[in-house]
Amino acid sequence: MDVKIEPGWKAILKNEFTRDSFQQVVTHIKTEKMSGKIIYPPGSLIFNAFNKTPFDKIKVVILGQDPYHNPGQAHGLSFSVPEGVNPPPSLINIYKEIASDIGVNMPRQGNLEKWAERGVLLLNAVLTVRANEPASHSKIGWMDFTDAVIKHISDQKEHVVFLLWGKFAQEKQALIDETKHLVLKAAHPSPFSADKGFFGCRHFSRTNEYLVSQGIDPIDWSL
Repeated sequence: MDVKIEPGWKAILKNEFTRDSFQQVVTHIKTEKMSGKIIYPPGSLIFNAFNKTPFDKIKVVILGQDPYHNPGQAHGLSFSVPEGVNPPPSLINIYKEIASDIGVNMPRQGNLEKWAERGVLLLNAVLTVRANEPASHSKIGWMDFTDAVIKHISDQKEHVVFLLWGKFAQEKQALIDETKHLVLKAAHPSPFSADKGFFGCRHFSRTNEYLVSQGIDPIDWSL
């Protein structure tokens, strides 16, 4: 299968695309579509995170779980929604923490493409979902693929900041070489857990302090 993905990523992930687990993902999605299921995001946006943030540009990884499952929300970037869609509750809490941490007031819209273009890989561990069925594709093989993505970043790059919010994301810590990278952990920004350690984590300023200490330009978190 010829996956449409940014050339740098294509070279790095070429072996992943030939694995049985990835072929199972492709077959599963095709079968569901043929049976009339609606899958988010649209096919052209499944690898949007990779296309917006080339491998050689990565400075930060923000790991989400799976795409939004309501119409018009998912566009292949974790926590992000397209222009014109109201920010979901978790993203509103992320905006609140940014305002508190670095004094940047965030917009009413929820499109994070500017972050992606500045080197923030907005990666979901699962890249597709059935409409109105959260986590419906969590066991079809995507995690084998995205675990490999995290491992490639850890092995082949240096001084990347990994933001792991919530228990699910923190389970990926074992894939990251912390002698080369910075891992920052906090509660998930969901309304159910944000007050248990996400608010006040200061991950945005801490990310930039680390990048600057390594001679890397900081992230402009404004939108």
